[in-house]
Amino acid sequence: MPAPHRTALPVADVAIADEFWSPRRAIVRTGTIPHQERRLREGGQFEALRLEPRSHDDDERERFPIFWESDVAKWIEAASYVLASEDDPELEAAVDEAIALLAGAQQEDGYLNSYFTAVKPGKRFTDLRDAHELYCAGHLIEAGVAHFEATGKTALLDVVRRYADLIDREFGPGGSCEGGYDGHQEIELALVKLFRATGERRYLDLASRLIENRGREPFYFDAEAERRGDVGYFGKAWSGDGALVRDDRRSREYNQTHAPVREQDAVVGHAVRAMYQYCAMADLALELGDAGLRAACERLWDDLVSSKLYVTGGIGSDPSIEGFGPAFDLPDRTGYAETCAAIGLVFWAHRMMLLTGEAKYVEVLERALYNGVLSGVSADGTRFFYGNPLAGDGTVERSDWFDCACCPPNLARLLASLEQYVYVADGDGLTVNLYVSGTAEFDHAGNRVQIEQESAYPWDGRIVFDFDLEAPLAMTLRLRLPEWTVGAPTIAVNGTVLPYTTAQGYAVLARTWAPGDRVVLTLPMAPVLVRADPRVESARGKVAIQRGPIVHCVEEVDNEAPVPDLVIVRDGGIHTERVDGRDQVVAAGLVDRPAEGGLYRTGAPTAKPTEIRTVPYYAWGNRGKGTMAVWIRECPSVR
Repeated sequence: MPAPHRTALPVADVAIADEFWSPRRAIVRTGTIPHQERRLREGGQFEALRLEPRSHDDDERERFPIFWESDVAKWIEAASYVLASEDDPELEAAVDEAIALLAGAQQEDGYLNSYFTAVKPGKRFTDLRDAHELYCAGHLIEAGVAHFEATGKTALLDVVRRYADLIDREFGPGGSCEGGYDGHQEIELALVKLFRATGERRYLDLASRLIENRGREPFYFDAEAERRGDVGYFGKAWSGDGALVRDDRRSREYNQTHAPVREQDAVVGHAVRAMYQYCAMADLALELGDAGLRAACERLWDDLVSSKLYVTGGIGSDPSIEGFGPAFDLPDRTGYAETCAAIGLVFWAHRMMLLTGEAKYVEVLERALYNGVLSGVSADGTRFFYGNPLAGDGTVERSDWFDCACCPPNLARLLASLEQYVYVADGDGLTVNLYVSGTAEFDHAGNRVQIEQESAYPWDGRIVFDFDLEAPLAMTLRLRLPEWTVGAPTIAVNGTVLPYTTAQGYAVLARTWAPGDRVVLTLPMAPVLVRADPRVESARGKVAIQRGPIVHCVEEVDNEAPVPDLVIVRDGGIHTERVDGRDQVVAAGLVDRPAEGGLYRTGAPTAKPTEIRTVPYYAWGNRGKGTMAVWIRECPSVR
């Protein structure tokens, strides 16, 4: 099968020098990653890899969670991306130490999981539904590939290849887990990365087997539970009384095992697991040219964006399962919108663009990245949201860590590898997906091309591209035309505004480029009021404010009344002001105070004019506690 036609430019070929992103990535490098290393050391994740014998009781299970390897692996991955462009001997030494601990914890046959080595010896691969073994293995593989590509070192890559080879044997024909798959998807997409890094086809085939086994009858997890004789690590969450029970439809939907993947047509269950599964399906569809997997991905995508996507790009409205509720069930205050889920959506959207070439997937990627992902970390990079509600009563604040610490290192690895989401190369030329200042180098038809991008995005829609070529070169440049654009975009080449064709959401410029050519793309940008489908109950009669890719919210600290008392006046006027280096939208509104009295009152509310001021949603919660909302009540214009 031929190699995929579209490829993202790798981290090493892109340099980011951006007014918006560079300071945030510097905070990740100097604040977030060191903070996470300290917490991993204090919490015991590093020490657990020394494999000291542990008791086997429930208390020990709480002290030594099953997913600890994944926390270390994601930290290594984030640190590796930093090391790809930064000389940091101290960080490099810490990464080398973690890799040495992982290598020391690996068993002779390649197995690597400290929980099942130190706490539950002899129980490996007996609780695939709950015990996160393959999830941890997947993150270790991703870290191994990232470390190898960033540094050229093979120490961790060699470790994870030995583990992947063991898994291939155990889950292959005649293996102890033949027909099995994981309860928390992750290893499938990691195996595709390992295949791409090594060229070893068996890793791609293993990923395909794990995906194709999923959801087929007889259900593997039922037989697994009978062999094991207990309810599993999280079994009581489903059985209630702790009795040994078969999985029912709801629990199968939770981990997307309710139907074969090719037959799934609605996003259900745990949101992060779903995103990682869909990433693997898109990867496999691309690598194998599989039209059936592509069609399934497209059906699932359509279900998500038509009825289960928050305006912030967050996903997963049901806290009880960290996942999807029914269609249009998108509560603002009690919604979940886990940071990891928005990150997973970025991963999936990126893969769908590579699979199809369509910009509509990048629209959602950008929405999630600038809003639902970035809100997950504080301005100083050391405090985090696990869930990201769209309204707060004044009690919500970020935490510096979590017992289940999946979100902080996940966020760090995404922001540290932002380079790979900006550009895509193919046989025709270059596609620009994200507007992020910096430079990129790539080869086209045997010629070196450097392109420099400069803008004040996302605050301003004027983006400049300068070409550095060795000689004139025929090539196609595709520039994404965001759906949020207010008015018609314009494109000027060397100072002359030119007409352009569009395809799949991109402006297409096919021409012979000369050294020094300059392209200026102008995307008209203005604040707009956004209204939800009336079936979204929490947003009925309300509006959200968006300018460019940034969704705004209203915080009590900027306004003269608690947010629930504020009402935006329709057609009352809306404009943008520059405050502390970012946009603040100002809208005409009212303070609509309820009448005083007891539980029920006969008096009428009082209303007075006010200016309602916003802050980007990603920035909320950095100035103390107070009420907040994305969706604000709207009233007709006052005549």
